[in-house]
Amino acid sequence: MTFEQSDTSQDTCFPLADKTTTIMAIAAGLAVANVYTVQPLLNVIGESLAMRPANLGLAVTLTQLGYAAGLILLVPLGDLLNRRSLIVGQTGLSFLALAIVALSDSPGLFLFALAAVGALAVTVQTLVAFAGTLALPERRGAAVGKVTGGIVIGILVARAVSGSVSELLGWRAVYAISALVSLVTTLALSRALPGDPRQPGTASYGSILRSLPRFFLDDRLLRRRAVYAFIIFAAFSTFWTAVVFPLTDAPFRLSNTQVGLFGLVGIAGTLGARGAGKLVDKGSEQRVTGTALALLCLSWAPIALLSFSLWWLAVGIVLLDLAVQAVHVTNQTLIVGRHPDAAGRVIAVYMVFYSLGSAAGAAASTYVYSVSGWHGVCLAGATISIAGLLFWASTARTPTDNLLALAVSPCPD
Repeated sequence: MTFEQSDTSQDTCFPLADKTTTIMAIAAGLAVANVYTVQPLLNVIGESLAMRPANLGLAVTLTQLGYAAGLILLVPLGDLLNRRSLIVGQTGLSFLALAIVALSDSPGLFLFALAAVGALAVTVQTLVAFAGTLALPERRGAAVGKVTGGIVIGILVARAVSGSVSELLGWRAVYAISALVSLVTTLALSRALPGDPRQPGTASYGSILRSLPRFFLDDRLLRRRAVYAFIIFAAFSTFWTAVVFPLTDAPFRLSNTQVGLFGLVGIAGTLGARGAGKLVDKGSEQRVTGTALALLCLSWAPIALLSFSLWWLAVGIVLLDLAVQAVHVTNQTLIVGRHPDAAGRVIAVYMVFYSLGSAAGAAASTYVYSVSGWHGVCLAGATISIAGLLFWASTARTPTDNLLALAVSPCPD
């Protein structure tokens, strides 16, 4: 089959500067943080805007729905429009959406603005796709790993920082500061991002959207990596959704802010996972995937020892985050390399499975905890992880993914 693609000139390929990649990683982390900022603030926002408790959950739901809509409707635009302009434009619009949230005086306006914040936060996926296609093939994994690391750090830091700032200055200050940061980020990206080397695409927006299911159905590599995404983020969400219950209960009785700060332990695992991209660049994608999934299975053993010591939990968090991010970096490096001229669309399809896995893990963990407690959650997470390892074992003898990726790279070796 033939996908609509824009022309990419080989003459415009160049090594992506480390400084530029760092700015992209920071921008991605700040953008995705806006999706998770609201979670620790629900009670104080409800009191401020006179929202009924039953409606508070809409703040999280609409933000996530906005993000899901952005994955389908906005991320594919990166295959049609100039990606540099798209990234700068979406970041600038995020400033406006966050400012509206901070100034909201009614539940309706607040919820509408939050949905817009969620939709515009998908610029992080365009940043990943842009970094992966700008970098030379032998540096693609390192670039994707660095930007992805920024995203995960942003998620982990958002809850802790927003809760602490809210306690000191109020919830509106959290969004006012986020708006100012988005404005500064817009200016920084406009100066730092290189031009998009592609020529303008000739496909229509409608044809771009219609091609999304065909990418999934016709590309075995994308299907396989999408399954990995569903599995690892189902396990990830199973842990991070349920862990708040035992940590806030006896004997620990941690506050929400303390739980958020405890989540920062995961940054150590995320930083370690950046090395996965470099190994993928060397053709070790199958070994990285299998090793990471084995670590994911192993991580549930110390996690299950939470009742004995928080130190065991910390060890488990590092292993779990290291494993999940290593597979995630590998997945994105390979699919972007496979379709450099359609990176926006394949990232969008891939992230749908990320979202589905996260949602499934969250729903399952809350139910399992109510029935079987923390050990039931650990058993569920371990079962999901073992399923991922078995899936890897069943596909490990297939042709090397990385060779497939490099074979269609637009940049010369």
